[in-house]
Amino acid sequence: MKSIKQIIWDWNGTLLDDAWLCVQSMNKVLQRRQMPELTSARYQEVFDFPVIKYYELLGFDFKKEPFTIVGTEFINEYYKNSHKLDLQEGAKKVFNTIKEKGISQSILSAQKQSSLEKLLKDFQIDKYFEHIIGLDNHYAHSKTENGLKLIETLPQEPNEVLLVGDTVHDFEVAEKMKVKCVLIPSGHHSRKKLENTDSIIANSVNDIVQMLD
Repeated sequence: MKSIKQIIWDWNGTLLDDAWLCVQSMNKVLQRRQMPELTSARYQEVFDFPVIKYYELLGFDFKKEPFTIVGTEFINEYYKNSHKLDLQEGAKKVFNTIKEKGISQSILSAQKQSSLEKLLKDFQIDKYFEHIIGLDNHYAHSKTENGLKLIETLPQEPNEVLLVGDTVHDFEVAEKMKVKCVLIPSGHHSRKKLENTDSIIANSVNDIVQMLD
């Protein structure tokens, strides 16, 4: 992948180690409704985009209770404990190394824009990213539209761009953008699920540097 001049990172699960908090937060929501709780393994199998599909797989009936209520309840639980979150191991070193190679970096996330920007500043890593793109709400519908807008603004050709993510949706977005893709089983989807795509699979964020060489 020596031709890569721009890396577009997914945020949740790929750079931010937050899958455990998503399970914990959803279980609080499920407990209140006396619904079956999630294990980490089941979460990695049923999590999906748009996330409303994932909620439906868990058994929520949006004819009885609006998605906006349940979704907001989950987000409130998540942010209540977001101060406990950390980056994936070695992520900062990877950002530095990629910067030293003269490769630009951006973030394309399904997280709400304001929350995304705050977390990047809290971790003191916002300086590494040329573009920081999230959604205008916290319901995580899709990143495809923003991805297509981003690729139009980049000076690099699509074959010089690599998208790094942790879900099947990231692969789908990369395909629409016509860019290369590497997936890491570090968060929201299992390795088995990721292997059903045509993407290259890495073991961790740290592998990205080796792939660029």
